[in-house]
Amino acid sequence: MWDCDGRRYLDATSGPVVVNVGHGNRRVLEAMSEQASRATYAYPAYLESESNVRFGQRLLDLAGPGFDRALVFSGGSEAVEKCLEFCRSVALARGELGRTKVISRRPSYHGSTLATMALGGNQQNEAFAQMARPGPTVFAPSSYRPRFGLDAVAFAEHCAEELEQTIIDEGAAMVLAFIIEPIMGFSGGADFAPDAYYRRIREICDRHGVLLVYDEVISGAGRSGRFLAAHHWPDSCPDLVVLAKGLGSGYYPLSAVLAPKSLVDLVVDHGGFHLGHTYKASPLGCAVGLAVLDEIVERDLMTCAERSGDHLRKRLRQLQATQPLIGDVRGRGLLNAIEIVADAETRAMLPRRRDVPREISDLASDEGLLIYARRTYGGVYGDWILVTPPLIADSGEIDVLVDRLARTLKRYQEELERAG
Repeated sequence: MWDCDGRRYLDATSGPVVVNVGHGNRRVLEAMSEQASRATYAYPAYLESESNVRFGQRLLDLAGPGFDRALVFSGGSEAVEKCLEFCRSVALARGELGRTKVISRRPSYHGSTLATMALGGNQQNEAFAQMARPGPTVFAPSSYRPRFGLDAVAFAEHCAEELEQTIIDEGAAMVLAFIIEPIMGFSGGADFAPDAYYRRIREICDRHGVLLVYDEVISGAGRSGRFLAAHHWPDSCPDLVVLAKGLGSGYYPLSAVLAPKSLVDLVVDHGGFHLGHTYKASPLGCAVGLAVLDEIVERDLMTCAERSGDHLRKRLRQLQATQPLIGDVRGRGLLNAIEIVADAETRAMLPRRRDVPREISDLASDEGLLIYARRTYGGVYGDWILVTPPLIADSGEIDVLVDRLARTLKRYQEELERAG
């Protein structure tokens, strides 16, 4: 990308992890133009568009068994809200009128509307707590900062046990759903749990009649090396999946909720589900989405993400061996992060008085690198940098990215040393 002064930048994070097929993709631009020349808008309550039908079918083919219906919206926050409304509709159709509580994890991030901010642990939510209705939360597993003196595996087991106890404490008949990011995005920097955790929470949700929702706004659409991050744990399939970001790849706001036919039919038979958004199943958006999915399939970008992700983590670990600011390298596919620390041996964080994400981002920009750095919950859960280039990134571009990141961190380390 270039700024108005002609300076060139490498987009190391695909914007906010959205531009999966890269900038300026000819197939997507041509599909957008062709659809716009035919019809930019058709309200699905009156008319169903060809692009909607084809996009929906291609999406479900990639999602695989267990997902037979797609509800198409625009943004990720919107889709998460509609997913939870759908969960409530399922409970009503089953006659389970008391199920209203949604359990989420801390930390987590599920959107920026009042309803989605009420989920999980995020410092920015506190300002709006009186306007929303926060639900119960449980700890999210952490591979790098497990709690209570436990290792990562034992802490994940503790997190699953906490989920079951919370369901019991809240009243199982009152709990509607449990929502997680299977691979964490803006809340945990590409962290994910041991395999056993996903099986365990599936069993717990089944035992108590709680719907399991995967928020794959960031991890979905091929980003993790599979079309769904859920595909990494095929024996722990969620009930519902939310997709956005990479689904439209930044060319058009696009999101979807994937659901099984059994749940959709149950709700329809009970009277239906109010979708109620102007740009739901937009012909233009669906045409973009179909072109994005065609790119992912025909260019085998999921395999590219897996291969390039392996190379990226190898290069980042080589950098970690020489750069004391890097405490951890983690991720799957091209959803990766490095944790920034004051001391790699003790995992001590840098002082909270420093705005670490902004300071590193500014230096990276000077090096021609656009990055997404974040401090979760005021630093309680650490400082980290997402490293999530587009799925089209090749090994040469990965090498350029890591070299610029190395220069950035070297400069930041020198600044810290000068500051004492």
